[in-house]
Amino acid sequence: MSLVPDRPTRLLDAAAPAPAAGNRLRLPDLHASLTDPVLMSMTLLNEITGRYPDAVSFAAGRPYEGHYQLDLLHHYLDTFARYLVERRRFTPEQVNRTFFQYGDTNGTITELVAQHLRVDEGLTVDPATVVVTTGCQEAMVLVLRALRRDARDVVFAGRPTYVGFSGAARLVEMEVRPVREGPDGLDVDDLVVQVRRARAEGRRPRACYVVPDFANPGGATIPVPARRRLLRVAEREGLLLIEDNPYSMFHDGRRRPPTLRSLDRHGNVVYVGSFAKTAFAGARIGYVVADQPVAGAGTLADELAKLKSMLTLNTSSIAQAVIGGLLVEHGCSMERASARTAEVYRTNLRTLLDGLAHRFPAGSTPVSWNTPAGGMFAVITVPFRADEAALEHSARRFGVLWTPMHHFYAGAGGLHQLRLSYSLLTPDQIVLGLDRLAAFVADRTG
Repeated sequence: MSLVPDRPTRLLDAAAPAPAAGNRLRLPDLHASLTDPVLMSMTLLNEITGRYPDAVSFAAGRPYEGHYQLDLLHHYLDTFARYLVERRRFTPEQVNRTFFQYGDTNGTITELVAQHLRVDEGLTVDPATVVVTTGCQEAMVLVLRALRRDARDVVFAGRPTYVGFSGAARLVEMEVRPVREGPDGLDVDDLVVQVRRARAEGRRPRACYVVPDFANPGGATIPVPARRRLLRVAEREGLLLIEDNPYSMFHDGRRRPPTLRSLDRHGNVVYVGSFAKTAFAGARIGYVVADQPVAGAGTLADELAKLKSMLTLNTSSIAQAVIGGLLVEHGCSMERASARTAEVYRTNLRTLLDGLAHRFPAGSTPVSWNTPAGGMFAVITVPFRADEAALEHSARRFGVLWTPMHHFYAGAGGLHQLRLSYSLLTPDQIVLGLDRLAAFVADRTG
């Protein structure tokens, strides 16, 4: 006798009842961040890019793809497995478990990350104070979540700033107060003004987010004397500095300035890193170094691991293994591993800046731009409104895409600026894109 009915039961035959009106979700009833322009900016850019696939895109802030090789993924996995056996003395069972099972919340490659920081940044880091995250975005969420006790807490960031940080703060309901930013990056004097103003209003300043090298979006680099002054201010004001360092390897070939973390003598820097740009974004491997002691507990890293255990449990063991193998392969030096890509960016930046100077001669045009010494981005200032409508027109009629800078100002500035990313393009594509951009600017200003 079959236990499977010949036909669906009457209950299944019946038409599903329409959901009651009270069950319908309304956007105003969901978290307020879902209507925040910061969270909508990337969706908008992706949507426009998808509609104009033949346009030259200066919009995408993605790393160069020309050196990617699928076979290398397998090679790095094998290299990491050998590292576990030869250096860590793992048994075959332990190796299998490392690859296939849930992993340690702090991560399986913390020792290699610490070694990378020693080799490339001159930092001495206890691996126990490293938390490997799903991209640096998770690291930001964890740090902000840990720091926000109640609505009085505020953080600070340069204006303009990376939308990922603004979005992370929005998710944990942490107010971000802007600090003026100039050609030399974060204005330390204005930071002091903003911190003291917040404190006078009964708020509790917790941290300042800063990208010292080739910041996204402005491309500015903070000079070493200003870095030291920033650290003195942090110590005096009782402020943590959240240092995000994704671009420092992509410099102009001269000696890189020291990180804030390497200059810090008082434990005021929480260091956030990522392998998205120096290795490849698809692995989604970032990390945070948080060795600040927490009274009555261990370190801030221990507290972040608690939060992570309830958010993502652990970062993908396989993705960590790939990055781990890449680190082992290159002696834990990401500067060495990313040297070819850094040279591509240097060539592209020279092509971009020379091309802008040729198409917009000084003194004969209202168009201006900054001259970053590295990184992946440059910013142009134009005499017209560079918003979504202008971007749509630029893509549809002239076949060139860029990023409106007002996204990085939280809607309070940057309406006459556009960001150009040169990381994903070839020099020929940059030349073509600049020809199209010049035609678009002439159309708007003629």
